[in-house]
Amino acid sequence: MTHQLFLGEPSAVAEAVAGSSLLLEGDEGRHAAAVVRIRPGERYYVADGAGRRLLLEATDVDRAWVRGRVLDVVDEPEPAPRLVLVQALAKGDRDEQAVEAATELGVDEVVPWQAERSVVVWRGDRAAKSLAKWAAVVARATKQSRRSRMPLTSAAVGLAPLVARVAESALTLVLHEDATEPLASVDLPASGDVLVVVGPEGGITDREIEALTAAGARPVRLGSTILRASSAGPAALAVLSARARWT
Repeated sequence: MTHQLFLGEPSAVAEAVAGSSLLLEGDEGRHAAAVVRIRPGERYYVADGAGRRLLLEATDVDRAWVRGRVLDVVDEPEPAPRLVLVQALAKGDRDEQAVEAATELGVDEVVPWQAERSVVVWRGDRAAKSLAKWAAVVARATKQSRRSRMPLTSAAVGLAPLVARVAESALTLVLHEDATEPLASVDLPASGDVLVVVGPEGGITDREIEALTAAGARPVRLGSTILRASSAGPAALAVLSARARWT
């Protein structure tokens, strides 16, 4: 059975060695003690979100914390290439569904995109609250999928910053219904960022696709059907992960 994973204080996780003691407190400690109900003798993981994973055995438990003895320490390297999902803002919670599934499928960074046809608009306080909500979704999905590395949640971008990011990437793939090149046939680079750009429910405009392709992006198709904004990105990431990571 796979052990539960919690996100610990990065500095404490960094200092941990086999045989040492680690206190899991705060929100994660309360969740471990009161919700998951970790008991003395049970084993669990604590990660720092940056690649370090600890295997611990609980020694003491209170209602608000869990203390454990470190049994093993593993430092997992950052995958290459990095997979970056550029997800257009969508109505309802479809973009959050996409971000959650993408995290479970191995994405390394999620970037909210204020596309021209996005019904939702992030401005001011709403932008900050919405980004924090995405980050919370990513954190929950990181723990659910037992990942030691938590994907980066970047600030929302418009077309111009996205074009600049495309120009700097090792490869950018834009999911588009009119594309003729299959995603499955694309060769991936050995390193650098691979961007997967997903438009909103209304689709990517001609101006946007022209600007992205001029910067080096390649329009690709997943198959013969049209997927929703909530499923297109995760489907593409599953294809890329199967080729580059799932061995």
